[in-house]
Amino acid sequence: MMAPVPELVDSSARSPSATRSERRLSILDRVRLALLAAGLLCVLTGLLPRAEAAANMRRIGPLLLFLAAVIVLAELTRQAKVFDAIAHRLAILGRGHYPALFGLCVLFASATTILLNLDTTAVLIAPVMLALAAPARIPPLPLAMTTLWLANTASLLLPVSNLTNLLAADRVALTATGFAGRMWAPQLVSIAATTVCLWVWYWRRGRRETDRYVPPEPIRPANSRERALFFATAGACVLFIVAIPVVGDRIGVAAAVAALIASAAFAVFDRGALRLSLIPWQLLVFVVGLFLVVPTLSRFGLGDAMRALIGSDPGAPGAFRAAAAGAGLSNVANNLPAYTAGEAVIPAQNGDQLLALLIGTNVGPIVTPWGSLATLLCLEFCRTHGVRVPMRRFVLTGVALATIATAGAVAALLVTG
Repeated sequence: MMAPVPELVDSSARSPSATRSERRLSILDRVRLALLAAGLLCVLTGLLPRAEAAANMRRIGPLLLFLAAVIVLAELTRQAKVFDAIAHRLAILGRGHYPALFGLCVLFASATTILLNLDTTAVLIAPVMLALAAPARIPPLPLAMTTLWLANTASLLLPVSNLTNLLAADRVALTATGFAGRMWAPQLVSIAATTVCLWVWYWRRGRRETDRYVPPEPIRPANSRERALFFATAGACVLFIVAIPVVGDRIGVAAAVAALIASAAFAVFDRGALRLSLIPWQLLVFVVGLFLVVPTLSRFGLGDAMRALIGSDPGAPGAFRAAAAGAGLSNVANNLPAYTAGEAVIPAQNGDQLLALLIGTNVGPIVTPWGSLATLLCLEFCRTHGVRVPMRRFVLTGVALATIATAGAVAALLVTG
């Protein structure tokens, strides 16, 4: 539940009044700060024992480092126009054919979600894809829904793909390669279901306005400074991606090193771009508050409710119950509290049940606008770009995809497990 990211607007084009308004806290910023204050109050009043609170903070410390570093890395990469160049190149490769463009967009959004994480797809790829619509004369809604859905449904394969994955990998003691070994089949099923649903409901001829689109001009660095930033940030991203299978639980350190490389390049060639606002304090405040408030609620009734919904069956019925509970609660509240509340009541030895809960909270939050941070952000960017998302169609198609993809992914998990 993050507000629009001001860095997505070129600072040179801002008016003084716009800059002053951005300094004021939005309603969502106030909600996040209130969540943090409520969490601190839970600790100070003893509703959440200090030892438990400290243990939660130690657990999420590396995750906070990863989130901050990967968002900074991705934002600097966007400012160097790496994502814009990729998106325009994909449209050029499609040669005006919608089926080809569709396949390339699915690969682009899926790869970004898997390798960088879903919030990167929502924060950076969504506006790039929407900006591509005008020069290529492409209807924007199919591009928007491709980004929105795959930001959620393509976030199963690696621990870095989603914050919930990092928590689950830690709980079941899986390395990045071990996690991918368990989740490759659910990820394939989830992306396949998303691809079919996207084509049927948003991309096929009856759902768009034209038979062909206009390939845009490629984006190239204009001078040596832009070239240096382009290749330095692209290289930092590649270094981070290559490091994922080998760094184990030090993924936050790998992301921080990559972010430092990108920051060093900007310090040399464009120091003005390095601002404190690059650090995603909204997301960090939200996560810290969440991991103080949700454990408190679990001590006062939420845990009993989740235990009744999920049960403790280690077999297939328990896995499907966990996935359904995770998807349902994600769309009622948000996927992060849904996962943490469910994780707390699943027995440590029920690995399949925990991973099924993860599938539900990753794939399922596409029915309501607040189901996940990624969903909320993508819809906000649609609003700011003037793209109308019919809410009835959004909910109905989201229910269908969430049901098909969650059930299929859990089945794949059980079969391959």
